Amino acid sequence: MSRNAKNKSRNTRTNQLRIIGGQWRGRKLLFPDSEGLRPTSDRIRETLFNWLAPVIQESNCLDLFSGSGALGLEALSRGAAATTLIDTSPKVCAQLRGNLEQLDCSKAKVLTEDAIAWLSKGVSDEKPFDLVFIDPPFNRDLVQTCCQLLETQDFLEEGAYIYIETELGLQFEVPDNWQLHREKKAGQVAYYLYLKQA
Repeated sequence: MSRNAKNKSRNTRTNQLRIIGGQWRGRKLLFPDSEGLRPTSDRIRETLFNWLAPVIQESNCLDLFSGSGALGLEALSRGAAATTLIDTSPKVCAQLRGNLEQLDCSKAKVLTEDAIAWLSKGVSDEKPFDLVFIDPPFNRDLVQTCCQLLETQDFLEEGAYIYIETELGLQFEVPDNWQLHREKKAGQVAYYLYLKQA
């Protein structure tokens, strides 16, 4: 193979996500390039789902800023009852639907929506949610608004868990009745798990 052919092959290499646990463990799924799309690393996902192991079964999940689907699909693989995946990109959402079809999974709904606008409407047939993933594109200051809307628009079940993944050093406030349950850092990423109190 010529050097040009090798470079072309390298440049067109498809993005792949690997499910790391549960019924689809080891399955590799595709995801497209999209601005701000940054799949949660295997290492962070392993830690997060160890934290969630006691509560993931039969949970009703919301994956805001779904992107590759790394968090929402991992939750389904590990026994979540249902997941609503939200992303603004039609290309990303089309791939998520394709991946769900490939996995023969009918327990998820994919919505092509702006997460903030969708939360602001306060309407969802699936709410309240037991588990929410907030992993927005970095450097866009979206976390705090999401947290406030989840609480004020009654998206959360009592005792719900809320996972937040941000760039290191980002400052944000959560509602007073959210208790920090776990937190950790990995490289330039900080991640937190909150528990909604009664």
